[in-house]
Amino acid sequence: MRDYELEILEQYEIEVKSTRKIRGAFFCDTNEGTMLLKESVISDKRAPLMYKMLCGLKEDGYPNVDIPVAEKEGAFISTSRDGTRYMLKRWFQGRECDVCREQELLDSARNLAVLHRKMYWKQDWEMEMPSKGRDLKEEFLCHNRELKKVRMFIRNKVNKGSFEYLFLQHFEKMFQTALQTTRRLEESGYEELYRNSVEKGCLIHGDYNYHNVLFLNASNSEMATTNFEHFRLDVQVQDLYYFLRKVMEKHKWNARLGDRMLNAYSAICPLKQEELEYIALKLAYPEKFWKIANTYYHSNKAWIPEKSVEKLRLTIIQSEEKARFLEEVLSFSNA
Repeated sequence: MRDYELEILEQYEIEVKSTRKIRGAFFCDTNEGTMLLKESVISDKRAPLMYKMLCGLKEDGYPNVDIPVAEKEGAFISTSRDGTRYMLKRWFQGRECDVCREQELLDSARNLAVLHRKMYWKQDWEMEMPSKGRDLKEEFLCHNRELKKVRMFIRNKVNKGSFEYLFLQHFEKMFQTALQTTRRLEESGYEELYRNSVEKGCLIHGDYNYHNVLFLNASNSEMATTNFEHFRLDVQVQDLYYFLRKVMEKHKWNARLGDRMLNAYSAICPLKQEELEYIALKLAYPEKFWKIANTYYHSNKAWIPEKSVEKLRLTIIQSEEKARFLEEVLSFSNA
């Protein structure tokens, strides 16, 4: 570790025996067990809320979460001499969920359901509630406007390359899918689902994926969930949608696997019709197409890397696979 990173650890009431650098963080062997020192973007205001929520999970019978450690002055964020913000968290000896192992994906879906049954903001915590997730209708409408802006920019561009031609070739179909999905969202039970979720204090992980699920022993009987920095009040199946989408993109929208993941979750947290509709609408919206277009619009357009063209091409191919998945698994069609 660099000197100023070692200085960060001196701010804590722990004895550090050794450190080991990994991608973007440091494992720390301490007198209180394994810990992780990692750069953090969470605000000073949100950090105590996350600590309270994670301690609540542990008290409620879900012990394996990466609870932040307070430094000597009581804060959960430490700043190094170069201005970098760090958080020290209790960590676990284990390995990430293997996206190629179906059983681990099903176990991770069940783990998420167990987590959701306990993830509620309790009124007796006497702290300000965390922020709410963005209203999905506002999000879709904003994305639609941004897509139109990108199309107008590319249409008026004199020197078009392979990215621009590919975007224009498939824009109309993607945009019509976006408009149809937005209309169906407006006619759905989403607003009530969102309102009820916020009123009940339903919390979501906010970034539940296979990197943030750890298997702690050889039999895979014990698991941990980490990196809750994006937690918020929201519709809980937002986590399930995100996890499902990330896995399906790796498995070419395998309907059988996707159905088994939904069933694994539902066996613990039965999915209501409006929640299945929410998942279908989130999947149906061409979010990856929008994301690639938005990244292009805010980047240096003088040179578009071939990787961006490949990402766009893959997204277009997967949109057809995703449409078949939606029909087979969720009986949803935008036709």
